[in-house]
Parts: sequence; structure tokens; C-alpha cells
Amino acid sequence: MLYAIAIYGETGVFEALSGEHQDEVMGGHHALQTALEARGDYLSVKLMPPSTAVTVDPAGSPGQAPLIVDGPFAETKESFLGFYAAEFRDLDEAISFARMISSPVARLEVRPIAWAGGVISSD
Repeated sequence: MLYAIAIYGETGVFEALSGEHQDEVMGGHHALQTALEARGDYLSVKLMPPSTAVTVDPAGSPGQAPLIVDGPFAETKESFLGFYAAEFRDLDEAISFARMISSPVARLEVRPIAWAGGVISSD
């Protein structure tokens, strides 16, 4: 089954870490990416900061255009930073891989996902 490992955290917290601590956090990501690559296809996405987001709100009434607003959908301290998606045997296996990137600077959410179509390539 496909699972997503979603990453949430506060903007700027990682950047405020010492270089040594940043390397430690990124070491977990590199280990996870290496382990996932050895298993086959996976997806890794890093979102740009919330300040780069725009929100498309639904039209107020029929015939009106959607409202485009600068900024993220929710005004919270934590934001959605990125995610991994890969095939795992079950939730326990997905959690075991998520533990590779567990750190004090981000919260992780593991949940099953359904592929809705499309192809993503870095080529």
C-alpha cells in the first residue's frame, strides 16, 4: 500500500539550527532517501516557504471568479513542509521508515494514500 510521510514544522526553525544540527537532521533524510531508493520508486517533495503560497478560495456565487489571496490557506505557526510517498507493506513498516527522519524540528504524520493518477519525473 502507498503511504505518505508528511512533514510539518515552523518556518525558520531548521535554518536557525547550528550547521552541525542541520547536518544531523539532513543525515536522516539522506538515509531515508537511500533506503527508499534501494526499494524502488518513491517521491520526495520539499515545499517552498508559506510566504510563497497563494490560496484559491471558491467563488462567492455562481458566475464569479475564484478569489486569489496571497499566503497560505491556514495562519498557523506550523506549516506543511513536504512529504515522502512510497510503497510499504503496512503502517508499521511505514512508521519504521519515518523514524529515520524523526527530529525535534518537525512533526511527522504517516497515513495511507491512494494514487489518483499522473506521472512525476525529475528528467
